[in-house]
Parts: sequence; C-alpha cells; structure tokens
Amino acid sequence: MARRTKVYEGKAKILYEGPEPGTLIQYFKDDATAFNAEKRDVIEGKGVLNNRLSEYFMTGLNNIGVPTHFIRRLNMREQLIRAVEIIPLEVVVRNIAAGSISKRLGIEEGTPLPRPIVEFYYKNDALGDPLVSEEHILAFGWATHQDLDDIVALALRVNDFLSGIMTGVGIKLVDFKIEVGRIYEGDFQRLVVADEISPDSCRLWDIKTGRKLDKDVFRRDLGNLSEAYAEVARRLGVMPSNATPITKPKLMN
Repeated sequence: MARRTKVYEGKAKILYEGPEPGTLIQYFKDDATAFNAEKRDVIEGKGVLNNRLSEYFMTGLNNIGVPTHFIRRLNMREQLIRAVEIIPLEVVVRNIAAGSISKRLGIEEGTPLPRPIVEFYYKNDALGDPLVSEEHILAFGWATHQDLDDIVALALRVNDFLSGIMTGVGIKLVDFKIEVGRIYEGDFQRLVVADEISPDSCRLWDIKTGRKLDKDVFRRDLGNLSEAYAEVARRLGVMPSNATPITKPKLMN
C-alpha cells in the first residue's frame, strides 16, 4: 500500500492528501478528548460510528441543498472530502441551555432558549477556543459581513434539519458545533459545512428520559460512550437495531 501524505492531525481526525486535486481523505480516530484535551482516552469503535453518522448527516444536508465538503464514504473509518479553506471559527447553535452557556449566564441546564442562539468561538486550542463577538471577527479579518450572514443562515438550516431528524427518533437536539470552509470556483467563493457532524459535536438527550447520548457521557463519566453513540446510530438506522456496541470494528464497506 502506498504511503499517504498526512496533511493535518487533530484530536479526533487525520487528514491525508486525496486521490485528486482539491480532495482530502478524512480518517476518524478512536480518541476521545474533553476539556481541551486535558481528559483523554481511546474508545474502540468510536471512529467507525462517527464516520458513519457524519456520512448520514452530511449526505442528508447535501440532498436538501445545504452544501458540505462531503463527497462519499470510502470505508469504515475514512471519507473523501473536498479540500476547503477553514474559517477559524467554531459555530455553535444552542436550542437548550447546557454546558458553557449555563455556567456563563447562570441559566439552569435544560432550560429551553427563547430561540436558537448562534455563537462564535475562535479556533485556537492554546487559548481554549474563546467565545468571540462579530466585532472581533470583523476586526481581525476572520470573516466578512457577508460571510457572517451566510454562516448564520447555514447554521440555522443545519439546526432545522438536525432537529427534525432527531425529534423523529426521540432525541432532543440541545446544541451542536459546526465548522465552515470556503471553496473557490474561479472568482466565486462558496461557503460549505465542513469538519464533521456526530455525537462528538452535538449534545443529544433522550426526549423521554433525558439520558445523554453524546460526548458528555465521557466528559462527566456517565457510562459507556460507545454504547451511547451506537444508540444514536441504531435509532437513525445507521446500525441494525440488533447490533451490539462496537468494541473491535467489523462493519463492512
């Protein structure tokens, strides 16, 4: 097998050069991290589940006209994606108070918000990905006014899509994070949803019981993370309903 060129390695994924110009291969690792990687572990099968779930969500978005970097899944752990210029922001949409917004504003966790709230965080691990305002973004040239309008519109469309899907399988979409990238086609720039959409980047609660089905299971030591992710995959039909949680990945291409 030919040696591949690694382009970037993050906490949960590795990017390799793709087979054609303008493409990359995105590999999903089993690493789980929290609190800016202060807490870490390896959860066997997590990368397989996130690859399949992200494929499911990105394909759905592409099908309804929300552009993403996703092209196709290649195997259990890898997908082919378009190479994009990542805007250095994490875009968070919140429907229910949880996590940092509860701590910052003293809102009890689980409180429905009056409307979806879009927040921006500067992508910088060394600084802990701080919350930033539109003024910061514009002043430092991370994005333009038009970019911000387009990013908010994208984020809210993703929220509508994910909320509908999750409600249909008895899951409450509390909040989620996306990244946005630029694709250049001649002189024309297009913004697309990039990175991944998975339980790593969403807060998901069972509607009836409130059971957490996302990375908070790992953050707060609430049980088996792989089982929680597998439950989401089963409800969405990504895994057979009688499948057991993955310990050693055996899914076929």
